[in-house]
Amino acid sequence: MKTRILEKLNEIERDKNIEILFAVESGSRAWGFASPDSDYDIRFVYKHKTEWYLNLWEQKDTVQFMTEDELDGSGWDIRKALKLLSKSNASLLGWLFSPIVYRSSGTFLEEVKAVATDNFNPVSGFFHYHSMSKGFEETLGSEEMTLKSYFYAIRTALCANWIYKNESIPPVEFRELYSLLDEDSCLLLDELILLKSKHIEKSDEPVNEHLINLAKKIVAENNEVRKEIAHRTSNPDDFNTLFLKTIS
Repeated sequence: MKTRILEKLNEIERDKNIEILFAVESGSRAWGFASPDSDYDIRFVYKHKTEWYLNLWEQKDTVQFMTEDELDGSGWDIRKALKLLSKSNASLLGWLFSPIVYRSSGTFLEEVKAVATDNFNPVSGFFHYHSMSKGFEETLGSEEMTLKSYFYAIRTALCANWIYKNESIPPVEFRELYSLLDEDSCLLLDELILLKSKHIEKSDEPVNEHLINLAKKIVAENNEVRKEIAHRTSNPDDFNTLFLKTIS
C-alpha cells in the first residue's frame, strides 16, 4: 500500500504543480488501534512556487482526494498550515508527530516540529481534546457505543490529561499515553486493541466495565482542572521565519 500512496502523492504534485513537504498517516493507523477496514488517512503539507504567494487575491490553499482503494487524502498549503500551527492546531500537531511518515522533503519536518514544540499553547490543545472526549463520553456504556467510539473517547481524554499534567504536545501513538495509567488498565486496553484489530470499525463488541469507568473518570478529572491549564502566547516571528525560508 505504501507504494500506491507514494504514487498518488507524486500524481498530486504533478497535477497541482506543488511540492509536498511531508506526508504522513493520520487517524487510527497512526494512533495504533486500526481495524481491518480502516481507511488510510493521508495528510500532507505542501508549497507552491514563490510567485504563487505574491498574488493579490486569496487562492485555494487545500488539496483533497479520495480513491476507490481506501486512500483518504487531505493537504494544506504551508501558509495555511503555519497560521493554524501558531494557534496550536491539534489536528496539524497530530500530523507533525505521526509515527508513520510516507515522505519528508529536506529538513522542513524537523524544523516545523521544533517551532511547534517551542510555541505550544496548552490551553488550545487541552480544550480541543476535552471537548471531543465529552462528546464521545455520551456513548460510553450505551447501545450506541462501538469499539471505535470507545477508543476515540479514551484517547481524547488521555490527550487532554497529558496536556494538563505535562504541559506539552501529547504523543500520537496511543500506547505512549499509558504512562498516565495503572498497569491493569494498560493490559485491558492492549486486549481491546487486539480485539479491534480483528473487527470492523463499527463493531459493538463489549468493552470491559473497568475501561468504561476509566474513560469517564479521566473526563471528570479533566473537567475539574480545566481552569488550571497554562496559557502561552506563540511567537509569530518563529512561524514567519520558517515560512520565508521554505518558500524562497
